[in-house]
Amino acid sequence: MAVRVRMTITGRVQGVFFRDSCQQTARRLGVNGWVRNRADGSVEVAAEGDDGAVGALAAWCREGPPRADVVDMRITYEEPEGLDGFRVTR
Repeated sequence: MAVRVRMTITGRVQGVFFRDSCQQTARRLGVNGWVRNRADGSVEVAAEGDDGAVGALAAWCREGPPRADVVDMRITYEEPEGLDGFRVTR
């Protein structure tokens, strides 16, 4: 079953290769969507695909790459849009 979530991750998440690492993890899991930095210092992720794969990406986002320090993560569920691929946006 396809699901879509939007995640907002706060803490030390910019300048620590969060976006690139997230993209690599999403592609490995077969998750579609995008990741971007926000002006407030957080990172936003839209992810859609198989429920288990999206859940695995969400679990990864709670930790982030080694240099990150995730303080909080908010998740909202949305209707899937049928995205193809996973990209880093600005």
